[in-house]
Amino acid sequence: MKISVLGCGRWGSCIAWYLDKIGHDVLTCGLKDAPEFITLQQTRQNDYLSFPPSIELSSDLGYAISRAEVIVISISSQHLRSYFEQIAQHDLDGKVFVLCMKGVEASTGKRLTEVVGDFVDTGKTPVAVWVGPGHPQDYVKGIPNCMVIDSDNQEVKEKLVREFTSELIRFYIGRDLIGSEIGAAAKNVVGIAAGILDGMGYTSLKGALMARGTQEISRLIEALGGNRMSAFGLCHLGDYEATLFSPWSHNRQYGESLVKGPKFQKLAEGVMTSKALYGLGKAHDVDLPITEAVYKVLFENADITRELKHLFSRSVKDEF
Repeated sequence: MKISVLGCGRWGSCIAWYLDKIGHDVLTCGLKDAPEFITLQQTRQNDYLSFPPSIELSSDLGYAISRAEVIVISISSQHLRSYFEQIAQHDLDGKVFVLCMKGVEASTGKRLTEVVGDFVDTGKTPVAVWVGPGHPQDYVKGIPNCMVIDSDNQEVKEKLVREFTSELIRFYIGRDLIGSEIGAAAKNVVGIAAGILDGMGYTSLKGALMARGTQEISRLIEALGGNRMSAFGLCHLGDYEATLFSPWSHNRQYGESLVKGPKFQKLAEGVMTSKALYGLGKAHDVDLPITEAVYKVLFENADITRELKHLFSRSVKDEF
């Protein structure tokens, strides 16, 4: 299968490496002036892995799109709309897009497949998402994991799962696109909360965070028309180890840095996602106490200790 991977950051480069490893014809496309693309061009490696000669590199977006049957996108979720304005200038009929970012558009509250749907007829140009746990640092060592591919197009997601599954990644067929997208995005917000607890020395509280975080996200998924049980699957709860506990998790590191400093400088998708989910919670009248606390710390300069005390002083409720 001819595949073009748009984006060559940490996860994008890992996806290209993986798809090449399992036998696909892969091209990685990046911005010619981007440091990560320049490094790959010059050295064919980055901090995580090395590209074999079989992976083609290009900064020509038109060429990357025209050559591929499947186009994988791995960039910052908040930049997807502006990027698709460029992508949509090309003939996309018959192409399959796979989104490998985890986020919700902060300015609109739209899921990422909905953002793409603003530019293409998804009947002619199907869109799927690739979500679930895993870090490049583990995959390049041969440590396996499980992930999910979901789409409104049953035939497309079944084909992608067949083509992408290997001994390194076992893929499952998702059955709830809303839940898969919201769950995947929301775990980054919970990851920031977990980092805050680590920074405060409250790591033992992360068990309660996992239980209650999953509950509140399940309520949001249901309110948006999805299956609340998706929050307990690979897209959300299944990704907690990689997001709430891993030393490599950007969102966890970001949260810890809020307490300890200095400020974490790399991309943490949970920051803008907290804003998007906070807005969705208000719009759909869903109680999201953990999300709201993270949002207030990040965007209203709320005191972290006070927000934690507020969570503990909430009225008594049944657990379920």
